Amino acid sequence: MYKRILLTGAAGMLGQYLRPHLHKRWPLRSCDVKPVGKPMKGEEVVTCDLSDRAAVFKATRGCDAVLHFGAISIESDFDQILQANIVGTYNVFEGARRARAKRVIHASSNHAVGYHLRDAFIDSDAQPRPDTYYGVSKSFGESLGSMYWSKYGIEHASLRIGTCRAEPIDRRSLSTWLSLPDLLQLVVRCLEAERLGYAIVYGQSNNDRALWDNGKVSHLGFRPQDNAEEYADRLLKNAKPEDPEDPAVKYIGGVFCTKKPPMWKG
Repeated sequence: MYKRILLTGAAGMLGQYLRPHLHKRWPLRSCDVKPVGKPMKGEEVVTCDLSDRAAVFKATRGCDAVLHFGAISIESDFDQILQANIVGTYNVFEGARRARAKRVIHASSNHAVGYHLRDAFIDSDAQPRPDTYYGVSKSFGESLGSMYWSKYGIEHASLRIGTCRAEPIDRRSLSTWLSLPDLLQLVVRCLEAERLGYAIVYGQSNNDRALWDNGKVSHLGFRPQDNAEEYADRLLKNAKPEDPEDPAVKYIGGVFCTKKPPMWKG
């Protein structure tokens, strides 16, 4: 189906997980500003700063699908977010257009909708309510994907990823957890779906305490298999009562909705 797929952010945690699995299915070009590691047989590896437009255009050349996972993945000061996540995302979309790519799958984030209430059970029509500069950059990517679909016909999915780890890490992630196998399934479904168009999909496993509704994108066939509830007894064993008015409890974005969110130090 695809001649070659570009994976940005290939040296990151999610990129390193996806790389070998994608490589088994399609010809792969892996890209990151950091060393990606030894190329697998037939894999192309590119070192590229996403804010370098010419380098990104070169990296996208010959690729008919892009998995855009390259970004600062936590809050930072605006200038760093601007270059890595906003300028970089524009460069990827424009490079994909110039390469005549069919699809761009963008790793967005639940922090694009971080200021929605946790109990609202929002779906893919929920409007952005970002909780940080990081969240703003992800909602920018969603809007950019919408424009490139409407104007140029490049099919697009923005994945509003929750807490993607090998295991859930705290009480909040019993709701927001996305297991690594479920992440892979989500990416593959978006690449293989007969009809993608423009889609916003929540990256969450089949959690009993899920916060988000993927019903409006059920045609993609994403059927997560894992459930964070199996970790609940351990994670809640010594948990203290929560204040429902604490922004970290009240809103989807958790601690990102507080005045001192976790910062990326570069």
